[in-house]
Amino acid sequence: MKAEALAHERHVLAEDTFAEIVVWRVPHSVRGSTHRFKYRLALIVAGECVLRYDNEAGKGDHRHARGVETVYAFSGYEKLLADFWADVEAWRQRK
Repeated sequence: MKAEALAHERHVLAEDTFAEIVVWRVPHSVRGSTHRFKYRLALIVAGECVLRYDNEAGKGDHRHARGVETVYAFSGYEKLLADFWADVEAWRQRK
């Protein structure tokens, strides 16, 4: 099985704000993760990444928010998207 692109999207949310979602289904789990997805979801504001979910090889599933990295409990593709968009909305409400 080859890697399969599931999402490669950019959502413009404001003049200087966008969300980028890139998700792949991969043949083998990324080192540090237990599932077969490789992903990066980011909220960029004025050129700065203010929120990111990813599973960088060796680090496993985690999220970055307000300069703090925490473990993310990955439980599926749809839940990943829902959690990311909930965090994006929470960030927009605080703005």
